[in-house]
Amino acid sequence: MPTPIAPRISLAQNAQADLQALARAHVTPQALALRARILLRAGEADNPTNLNIAQDLGCSNLTVGKWRRRYQAQGLAGLQDAPRPGRPKTIASPTRV
Repeated sequence: MPTPIAPRISLAQNAQADLQALARAHVTPQALALRARILLRAGEADNPTNLNIAQDLGCSNLTVGKWRRRYQAQGLAGLQDAPRPGRPKTIASPTRV
């Protein structure tokens, strides 16, 4: 269930630089770049709501809330994909046809 009040995000100078680098890099996966843009927008001085950020970036307010909470709890490491459930791969990716 979404929280009614979005957690306040305050970005340190080095964290902001790291997020900007992720958002701007051409080799960053697009999902990770979106997460970085969400947090950069959340850390701005006007303290936007999840709905404002979602409208600005074209995503769901639930998505914005999820990444705000994960960043609050785990920092930059929380932006990475969580391990997927299920059986691990038995064939390495480069050998698949």
